[in-house]
Amino acid sequence: MPLEVKPRFVVLYGSQKGQAQSIAEGIAEEAEEHGLVADLCCLNQNDKYNLEKERAPVVFVVSTTGDGEPPDNALQFVKRIKKRTLSPDHYKHLLYALLALGDTNYANFCNCGKTIERRLRELGAKQFYPTGYADDGVGLELVIDPWLKGLWNSIKDTLSKMASDRTVQLKEDSAKEIPESSLPDVQLNLLSIADKQISPKTQACSEGVPQVSLAASLTSSLPPLSESSLNVPSLPPPYLDVALQEADAVEQAVERLSKETCNEVPISKAVQLSKGDSVKTALLLELDISAFPSMTYHPGDSFDVFCPNVAEEVDHLLHRLGLQDQKNHRVQISLKHNTKKRGAQVPPHIPENVSLLFLLTWCLEIRSVPKKAFLRALVEHTSDSAQKRRLQELCSKQGAADYNLYVRDPSLSVSELLTAFPSCSPSLSLLIELLPKLQPRPYSAASSHLRHPEKLRFVFNVVEFPACSGRPTGRRGLCTGWLFDLVNPGLVFPEKAELALPKIHVSLRPSCSFRPPSDPSLPFIMIGPGTGVAPFIGFLQQREEEKKENPEAKFGETWLFFGCRYRNKDYLFREELENFVSSGTLNHLKVCFSREDRKDEEEPPSAAQPRYVQHNLLLCCRQVTDILLRQDGYIYVCGDAKNMAKDVNETLVEMIKTELQVDQLEAMKTLAGLREQKRYLQDIWA
Repeated sequence: MPLEVKPRFVVLYGSQKGQAQSIAEGIAEEAEEHGLVADLCCLNQNDKYNLEKERAPVVFVVSTTGDGEPPDNALQFVKRIKKRTLSPDHYKHLLYALLALGDTNYANFCNCGKTIERRLRELGAKQFYPTGYADDGVGLELVIDPWLKGLWNSIKDTLSKMASDRTVQLKEDSAKEIPESSLPDVQLNLLSIADKQISPKTQACSEGVPQVSLAASLTSSLPPLSESSLNVPSLPPPYLDVALQEADAVEQAVERLSKETCNEVPISKAVQLSKGDSVKTALLLELDISAFPSMTYHPGDSFDVFCPNVAEEVDHLLHRLGLQDQKNHRVQISLKHNTKKRGAQVPPHIPENVSLLFLLTWCLEIRSVPKKAFLRALVEHTSDSAQKRRLQELCSKQGAADYNLYVRDPSLSVSELLTAFPSCSPSLSLLIELLPKLQPRPYSAASSHLRHPEKLRFVFNVVEFPACSGRPTGRRGLCTGWLFDLVNPGLVFPEKAELALPKIHVSLRPSCSFRPPSDPSLPFIMIGPGTGVAPFIGFLQQREEEKKENPEAKFGETWLFFGCRYRNKDYLFREELENFVSSGTLNHLKVCFSREDRKDEEEPPSAAQPRYVQHNLLLCCRQVTDILLRQDGYIYVCGDAKNMAKDVNETLVEMIKTELQVDQLEAMKTLAGLREQKRYLQDIWA
């Protein structure tokens, strides 16, 4: 008789920053506890799986990046399944479940997951478990935890049915949907879950005191949580062996950053754009790229800045680990011989033969907000019973609201968490396993290569994180604070070339779609309050140079909607924008000031005194809708995703409703059509 084998299923993931991959790996690891075997693959590893012939259930875990784009390692898969030459029964044999990760701060929420699911259904695949849409805007766990809990029974039921009548039943039912009654009774609509389990984000940071109760804090809770039995997640199994080896010379140079993907570029100019007591400090930096011909950029492109962790925070972490005296030792990392972690590997973002100091400075995101899995691991390294209990609460299902209030919402860092729990002493291997890669920070180019062929400019606000429970004093954003310190004090650079200029490591990020129309005769509208105006400076510089080169050519109308707080404090690029208007490069400049004194406080801001960019849009409703609906024009939005971009999107829907005399759904479909045609484009951030 043949040997009995464990039932098998497949787990496929697409992940940009590792979150979806981690969840997929967790599913594969937990499979053994349920008597199952999971084949784990990344979606770009198409040589390791074959959906065309796959008869086992398939679980997809996919994130969304950029403006609704697939992760880099899922892009080719999405392109393959979107081919229109595929027949409607191409995947009629396929049974699938899907977990999509996204962020409702962005317009195209979970777009990659939705795209994959739509195409799977169009190609005949059948769903064996409801799709989960997890929202990083309120906490991924609110959907992920119940989704994973219900997944196992559904997989087992599906495998059991397949095994009981494999030869006949599958053939008869191959073109039918699995009945809804066979699906587990799990509520997976993330919005309803989020609404029930978590209140809107409180101002736990803005006031410096949590709003729940003066007695509650990051380190202490109140009944009923403090008296509850807790559902604590399972402990992630360790999979790395880490040793420190004394060495005579360990390479410390930042040149260990990949020389193939980034360049060390001097900062040739720094200008503070904001004035006086402006709420935000806005800086413009100019990079000298004359020595880097490969860094030719186009309007709408952005680039990454590679910044180090703050030296004081690295030093604090070394002290907490008890490794200050070994900071110059070489880090040796290897896999545990008995590891049960599926797909375990030495983190590829950590180069070989680097020192501990370099590792903590350039490789790991020590400012990252600790995930629940991280908190769960810290429990095992905490000696004080009260502190251990609180960490268990924060990583438990019952403590979800406290986790969001005291850890997630205020963007608490690992160092700040360890300060709050002094009896917690994690191992170096735990940090390497659970801390993500230190990611470069993207910035939009605020110049045109035609206007400044050897320069690259960008603008940013210095981010400020206020004091709160768990953070006794405020701190600046990692990259913006570092850049500010590089060019301060004075923000004036010497004219003499022999004096050294500060340098930063940068890498170009070309944009595929956020570009001016390829046909210059088409009109376009730009919406960019605050530093969101940055890419449009590049658009307009480019247009001005093109008009000089082709004075007889036909150029479409240009509109810019800009907004700031005060006319005399944070009206960025005011002189340059007014010059664009004078030269005819910019046909319409609509500016509003949200904090200026108003003549009539009773008058609504959307009337004669617009306060925000969407109010000016409403005042120009007829012209804007005419450009978009009748002139094949384009509209670009750059800036804050959470508020501005959502408000602009809702305003555009209202404008289309009014102009076309249609209902809400039809207006939304019309706007979605502009997105699909790549005529409504966004460059937004949370």
